[in-house]
Amino acid sequence: MSKIAIMGSGGWGTAIAVMTSKFGNQISLWSVFPEEIDTIIKDKENKKLLRGIAIPKNINLTSDINCASDADVVVLAVPSFATRSTAKLLQPILKENTIVVNIAKGLEENSSKRLSQVLQEELPLCKIVVMSGPSHAEEVALGLPTTNVVSSKNIETAQVVQDVFMNPTFRIYTSLDIIGAELGGALKNIIALAAGIIDGMGFGDNTKAALMTRGITEMVRLGVALGAKAETFAGLTGFGDLIVTCTSIHSRNRRCGILIGKGYNVEDALKEIGMTVEGYRTTKAAYKLALDLGIEMPIVNETYKVLYENKLPKDAILDLMTRMKKHETEDLWIK
Repeated sequence: MSKIAIMGSGGWGTAIAVMTSKFGNQISLWSVFPEEIDTIIKDKENKKLLRGIAIPKNINLTSDINCASDADVVVLAVPSFATRSTAKLLQPILKENTIVVNIAKGLEENSSKRLSQVLQEELPLCKIVVMSGPSHAEEVALGLPTTNVVSSKNIETAQVVQDVFMNPTFRIYTSLDIIGAELGGALKNIIALAAGIIDGMGFGDNTKAALMTRGITEMVRLGVALGAKAETFAGLTGFGDLIVTCTSIHSRNRRCGILIGKGYNVEDALKEIGMTVEGYRTTKAAYKLALDLGIEMPIVNETYKVLYENKLPKDAILDLMTRMKKHETEDLWIK
């Protein structure tokens, strides 16, 4: 049995808590907002973000940060914009060598840093792990078969997390490519926003297939430039996560894009979703990284212009389709 503290009572954090509580673990589910915890206790479920999923009685629902002080594993399930501030709260109370698992998928907006880099800065004495892959909270909470990857610089640490979370409905693989796994999980949200936009505009399967295929190429270009392995993007944290996020109605990034494609302005679309749309901030961070590194990312660039410069989606599509002609395999990344 493991003692697990899950920091963040959103849909994904709640789903992980529900799943892991079924296998003899001691679970605390924390929120920085006491009223959020009070509402979940009263409703016996997270009605706002995971409606219909009962919270098991053996989960400790709390707004006391000290629930993490003696945990074997601490899970960071807060949005990317809250990762650093939550880590700062944890820094005085976590023991040396505590395993900290980040399950959010994004980049820090202002610095463009990966979230594991943020955690390493704020929690230098902890062991940092990333969990990523095609895993909608709604399906994980229901116990539908799901696969994920845990990545760390240390394989033994990754294997510890694999043993803690793996069960008959949640299969976990390990990886040493923490950069690739993390960037795959973050960058696919940009492509999913773009996929939603083309869905909202009424385009078809041909368009979606082209967007996803050329999108993964851009993801790999940036990933390899930042030290990731190209082959990681062919796995669960790359293509796997891209497929599910670009095609599922559960995807808040895709749903936000659909609204924009239908004519909503960006602010209204974000407000309508009512939950964190990680792809919005990640687009800005990735756009800056690509400019700084001189990486060609036309889909990311056009998505940025739609989100932040009020470019019309139809004009962005036209500019993508009329770019200078190229040979497809000149930037092929699977060797």
